[in-house]
Amino acid sequence: MDNVSLFSRARPAIALIIALLILDQLTKIAVDHYLPLQEPVHLLPVLALYRTYNTGVAFSMFDETPGYLIVGLRLAIVAFVTWLWVRTPAARWMAHLGFVLVIAGAFGNLIDRFLYGHVIDFVLFHVGTWSFAVFNLADSFITVGAVLIGFDEIFGSGEKSK
Repeated sequence: MDNVSLFSRARPAIALIIALLILDQLTKIAVDHYLPLQEPVHLLPVLALYRTYNTGVAFSMFDETPGYLIVGLRLAIVAFVTWLWVRTPAARWMAHLGFVLVIAGAFGNLIDRFLYGHVIDFVLFHVGTWSFAVFNLADSFITVGAVLIGFDEIFGSGEKSK
């Protein structure tokens, strides 16, 4: 195994997951304490901080779904992504980094769900009256991770599955 990616190993992967969870949770604590609820704080013409609470999943879908089902779904996703991580060849660094980011993001939002009963969102991109869904760092980790996994599948980042 000459070409082993850093995040194909458990210790570095867990260390990054923990670091990202800490960053995500500290950011959400600061947002919850210092940002006004549902009042934009404009940073750029297209970017604002906007604290809101999401009781559903991505983009507030399934807002009326019981919390235990959402938690169960997220845990199933983490289990599936972990299974993929274990089965992916060690040289595929882009996929392994993607899996770690997805797991960290899912756990970040799970922590919110357990602590508060909702997820704290606060990043808002907008143009005029149009706006993208409000999201948080954990959502960003999941999105970037999914993109990395997709890029790895399309372009490859190392040894392919046999």
